[in-house]
Parts: sequence; structure tokens; C-alpha cells
Amino acid sequence: MTLKSSNTVWHRATVTRERRAELNQHESVLLWFTGLSGSGKSTLAHALEERLYQMRYHTFVLDGDNVRHGLCGDLGFSEEDRVENIRRVGELGKLFVEAGVIVLTAFISPFEADRQRARELLGSDFVEIYCDCPVNVCEERDVKGLYRRARAGEIKHFTGISSPYEPPKNADLYINTAGKEVSECVDELLAYLEKRGVYPKK
Repeated sequence: MTLKSSNTVWHRATVTRERRAELNQHESVLLWFTGLSGSGKSTLAHALEERLYQMRYHTFVLDGDNVRHGLCGDLGFSEEDRVENIRRVGELGKLFVEAGVIVLTAFISPFEADRQRARELLGSDFVEIYCDCPVNVCEERDVKGLYRRARAGEIKHFTGISSPYEPPKNADLYINTAGKEVSECVDELLAYLEKRGVYPKK
């Protein structure tokens, strides 16, 4: 990316990420949920956030649809716009991590290269979680009617139908959202975060 801003200097704050972690009593991290529409990304992200909130941890969910109502409201669904959408989310997620928050993102993010750029941006703070669910199961869950409309040609560039999805090659965590209850998936995610040291063992 070519920077258009000039004559800018990064200001180093006295309230550091380390001090925020000490205050919050937990580390910050970005949990990147990826998968097809209907695979359970948003459901899992919000269910996990609820559990973490009950544990009194600082969290925030960046949801794909919600972000497109504001920050990315000027973007469509062409390949170029999808790339920019994920770039912005990666940068925003990095700011949340610096703020000491456990941030959860729920985006289809269909292209491996885009997810890899986010990983390179955040380094070890980036945790890729693949919500693995067959397209036929996603279609059965189609509460928004998007697959039906995509197959009817009413929605262009729809991932899994008229636009490709590139499954993660080396996700940090694979969640079988077709064969497990939401509570089971959340327990699996919490166990991962505890093992990783994001928060102390209870």
C-alpha cells in the first residue's frame, strides 16, 4: 500500500499495551473467524464474547455486516473492494489489540492472500479460526435468503456460489460448526485461549 499521508510522525503514548494488560488482567489478541456465509462466524464470535464478558474481560466484535454499515459502507463486493474491506478491518483490529481488547472479527474473508496480509500486520496477535461448514449445510441455514438469491442470479459475486472461497491452509484453529453445538465450539475456543495464555487459568 502506498501511503498518501506525509509529514506524519508516530506518537508513542505513555499508556502502553503492557500497562493496559496489567489493568485488564488479560492479554489482547485478534480472533479472526473466517468461513462461508452461514458457517457460524458471527454466531460463534458473539457467543464467545458473551462468555468472555461474563468472565469480566474486555472484548469487542467486528462483524462483517455491521462494519459495512459504516467504516466500509463505501465498498461493494468486487474482488478489489473485498481486498480493501479486509485491509481496513486488519488495521482497525490492530488498533483494538493495542487498546488491550480481545477483538473478534467475523468476516467471510474469502481470499488466502488477504488473510495472510492481516496475519503479517498483526504477527503473533493474529489467530485464524476456520469455521468449517459444507456449503449445503450453510444453504440449509440460509436465514437471510442470500444463497437462494445468489442461485437465482440476484446477487453477484456471492462467495461459495459465484465467487470462490479459499479455505485456510494453516488456520490456528479449525472448528467443525456443522457437527457441534455452539456451546461446544465456545468451550473449545476458551480452552485454546487459556492454553495460549490470553487470560490466567481459573
